[in-house]
Amino acid sequence: MIKTDIIIIGAGPTGLFTVFEAGLLKLKCHLIDALPQPGGQCAEIYPKKPIYDIPAYPEILAGALVDRLMEQIKPFEPGFTLGERAETLDKQEDGSFVVTTNKGTKHQAPVVVIAGGLGSFEPRKPLIANIELFESKGVEYMIKDPELFRDKKVVISGGGDSALDWAIFLADVASEVSLVHRRNEFRGALDSVEKARELAKLGKIQLYTEAEVQEIHGKEELQAVVIKYNDESKEQSYVETDYFIPLFGLSPKLGPIGDWGLEIEKNAIKVNNAKDYQTNIPGVFAIGDVNIYPGKLKLILSGFHEAAVMCQFAYQIINPDKRYVMKYTTVGGVEGFDGSKKEAKKEVVQSIN
Repeated sequence: MIKTDIIIIGAGPTGLFTVFEAGLLKLKCHLIDALPQPGGQCAEIYPKKPIYDIPAYPEILAGALVDRLMEQIKPFEPGFTLGERAETLDKQEDGSFVVTTNKGTKHQAPVVVIAGGLGSFEPRKPLIANIELFESKGVEYMIKDPELFRDKKVVISGGGDSALDWAIFLADVASEVSLVHRRNEFRGALDSVEKARELAKLGKIQLYTEAEVQEIHGKEELQAVVIKYNDESKEQSYVETDYFIPLFGLSPKLGPIGDWGLEIEKNAIKVNNAKDYQTNIPGVFAIGDVNIYPGKLKLILSGFHEAAVMCQFAYQIINPDKRYVMKYTTVGGVEGFDGSKKEAKKEVVQSIN
């Protein structure tokens, strides 16, 4: 049982910033996310896409924003359960909650914060007849451990940042890397496209453009894929491979959270935005894109605001006998659980004789 002050479901930007706001109140957090790394969509889908509406950053890459947030919360030593989906929510006799993941990991806290963006993400699967038979037997929808592909033959499908980035990365890990895209133009960052084409010229990546993987073959494990071209006059390619990784993005769904007895509207969780972003279950809050209320704006900066307000009320639930007086960080500084402290230099008063 992992015990903490606040369980945060969702390790995207809003969930990560919640750690900081809670840390200022001396509250410990543990985050649960179905993705294998923190950052949510910013890390998984568009890490190299620029964001223009983050205060003080005229422009910042989504992946860089995640890196800055991770740096900001490091002093507060958050815990992470990654690659696991929050499955059940059970209220205990003492008023606390136990959140159990699909892999059986249990977490207990007096406050639960759902910051799951648009919900849990499930991979968009290509329409290949027998693909389910080879899942975890050569077909992978996410890359959790690149070493799994060491000295293996890998075929990647997709035309976005994720497909490009992993093809480039695995070029130095796998024995063979093939990248298949149904168009000739890629939707990724320009430098990634240029790098992939450069590696293709060097023979480190085999590019198949204007083509799609339409068949996969094997006995107990994946052995090959069949690539069919948009130009029907071209003969299809039979490519032997150990792994097929279709990277077509993620489809957001509320998933098991939708069965927790929360009030749902338009596939989002209704909250009391006039006060604290609490749901209809006392002690359970929802912030970020996963919630809905009159005037809701699905922006990262809105999630940051909601996190700050929510933490003030979470403090009262966790410490009912204490009164918290908010101090600006310019006055109180930032004191981490790791012993670090940031604070403004004290003014020195001297008399002039």
